[in-house]
Amino acid sequence: MSQHLVIVESPAKAKTIEKFLGKEYRVLASFGHVRALPSKQGSVDIEHDFEPKYAVLPESKKHIDAIKKELKSCDSLLLATDPDREGEAISWHLLAALGLDRKKSLPVRRVVFHEITRDAIVDAVNNPRDIALDLVDAQQARSVLDYLVGFNLSPFLWKKIRYGLSAGRVQSVALRLICEREKEIQAFQTQEYWTIGAQLANHARQRFTANLVEAEGKKLGKFDIPDKAGAERLVEMLGKAPYRVEKVTKSERKRTPSPPFTTSTLQQEAARKLGFSAKKTMSVAQKLYEGIDVGEGSVGLITYMRTDSVVLSSQALAEAKEVIESLYGKEYSLPKPRTFKNKAKNAQEAHEAIRPTYIVKTPAELKKFLSSDQFKLYELIWKRTVACQMAEALLDQTSVDISAGKGFIFRAAGTVIRFPGFMKLYIEGIDDETEEKEGTLPPLAEGESLALGELLPEQHFTQPPPRYTEATLVKTLEEYGIGRPSTYASIMNTLVERKYARLDKKRFFPEDVGMVVSDLLVNHFTTYVDYNFTASLEEELDQVSRGEKQWKPLLREFWGPFSSLLHQKEGEVSKSDLTTEATDEICPDCGQPLVVKLGKRGKFIACSGYQAGCKYTRNLEQSATETAEPVFSEEKCDKCGSPMLIKDGRYGKYLACSGYPACKNIQPLVKPRGTGVVCPECKEGELTEKKSRYGKLFYSCNRYPQCKFALWDPPQPGPCPKCGFPLLVKKVYKREGEFLKCPKEGCDYKLGGKEK
Repeated sequence: MSQHLVIVESPAKAKTIEKFLGKEYRVLASFGHVRALPSKQGSVDIEHDFEPKYAVLPESKKHIDAIKKELKSCDSLLLATDPDREGEAISWHLLAALGLDRKKSLPVRRVVFHEITRDAIVDAVNNPRDIALDLVDAQQARSVLDYLVGFNLSPFLWKKIRYGLSAGRVQSVALRLICEREKEIQAFQTQEYWTIGAQLANHARQRFTANLVEAEGKKLGKFDIPDKAGAERLVEMLGKAPYRVEKVTKSERKRTPSPPFTTSTLQQEAARKLGFSAKKTMSVAQKLYEGIDVGEGSVGLITYMRTDSVVLSSQALAEAKEVIESLYGKEYSLPKPRTFKNKAKNAQEAHEAIRPTYIVKTPAELKKFLSSDQFKLYELIWKRTVACQMAEALLDQTSVDISAGKGFIFRAAGTVIRFPGFMKLYIEGIDDETEEKEGTLPPLAEGESLALGELLPEQHFTQPPPRYTEATLVKTLEEYGIGRPSTYASIMNTLVERKYARLDKKRFFPEDVGMVVSDLLVNHFTTYVDYNFTASLEEELDQVSRGEKQWKPLLREFWGPFSSLLHQKEGEVSKSDLTTEATDEICPDCGQPLVVKLGKRGKFIACSGYQAGCKYTRNLEQSATETAEPVFSEEKCDKCGSPMLIKDGRYGKYLACSGYPACKNIQPLVKPRGTGVVCPECKEGELTEKKSRYGKLFYSCNRYPQCKFALWDPPQPGPCPKCGFPLLVKKVYKREGEFLKCPKEGCDYKLGGKEK
């Protein structure tokens, strides 16, 4: 019997696929990427036409060895990595790592499937193809471009700002978006305006609210009632006016459902409705794609989750129609399937939208097999897929104009859902909902007199644009054509990990260092953080993947101008210009000018006379008067007797002698707590409880620095019965419980605890 080896990326996927194939197939995992450009200078040979010098990843060597061993007893190799550029490149790298890129001793074919179901797997195995080198070249071009930017621009940032910073090709553009939004918010000027509502009732005493839209014969603009005085003047005029229905307008509106999910829309909706980060969404989706045991063995529950396509297969459309008619009735299904157009230019890379592999498997049916997060995401995908093939919703919209004396018009609007259609199952979330939802209106007839209950003047202030959430940042990147589905989660993760931005209440706030890095790139490398340039580069990569452009010429076109600009800026940009800002304040200690400096923890005020020995600093938020008034404690300096001051340091508040610089004594604000145990080393001091800079408790001699004895565990008085060491320590472990132990090296005395 012939033996065939199938390689996939993850062990979970390998387990799911192996059950679909016969005994003649063995499925192993590569565990993701197997080769990459090493993170060091020289990994791309620029002199030899950008030749990449790939290396097998250290963690991949054991997996490669396992595959090589299995290949010895196999007749053919099937590469079944993910169905996108990255997956195609992994297959190509696998061949090189296995040494099969040069010798053709074994038949090697590429198989592709977009869902992990029996039919899809069998069909893929029966229709293998060669590796698509155009897709591989596009991925190589992306990797080399990212390397050229990262390993040339990052060292520039180290010299000009500080060591350890990074500048990614797409990451820097995302950072620019966040920083520019922050600047818009900081520059925003709030403007006051007022609105006037009226609580009215019809002849049947049914209440509703209308808003003033026309006053003294003039249509009201947003700022036409600018202040309280203006609002009160109009309220006085309207208080005694007769209210009458002038016009009732009824219209029918139709609403159609949103398309099925792509990677970016799934990340956006999971953020809005489930509160998932992009990283979490992709992690949970990966598990649903690779396979979950649903009582009949492991099976993939959704199609491939990295896709730009909104197309559904004919099988999926048929299943959706069947489910809709069985759950909701024929009036909710469509006579013919609804189709959606792909927005992405290269959506052919992944043939389908993200959908359940078996739409007939409802979320309720699968709930007992899924974790809470898996169920929530599967339900979201299932509902969106089914809803996109349901009938459109029909809404009756009513608009009523109401006169309030001559020249004054109020308007009320209401919506009634006549037929819910897809809205019975699913309604798309909204990022920043600012408008009030329309309610329903009571029956109103033209010419009908209305009773005024109360006038409702309300003060408002214009709001700055909202900071980006993960959902709105992904949406904006996609609208600009920046990045690709598989990159959004890692882009945002990198910004937070590098401390360029932080997520606070699900909103991105740029950190000080992020603002400085972004300003440097925008001011000096404008082209390379330009939204249109980055998007056009993505299109060129797409052209490579379609075989319309060669990847090496693309790299040459990029590198020439980029390297010239980098060389030019080496001499033009000064570190002090980026990390120091002048102020109009004078140092209270030495009289030198104060400056704003960029430190590891953000910006702070410092004396420009630092080199001459002045150490004056303060937080950026503090004023000079706040720092000029010292805060005295009740403690006296144990070295010179001067009062001790309470000061702020990088690790919190501490005590410092007011006699500085003659006396440089400092102490912790909270006095160390004594243990009553004599120090076993100097036999003079007492072991006291202290905290390390990272907040961990330890116990050390109070005669430090004369005596440097210290322990991590609480000391207990009394000598060790075995070796005679002057004390024992208390240990607490989950498995062994609480026990006493001798801290002396080489002594194994132990009292209490559970047996292992």
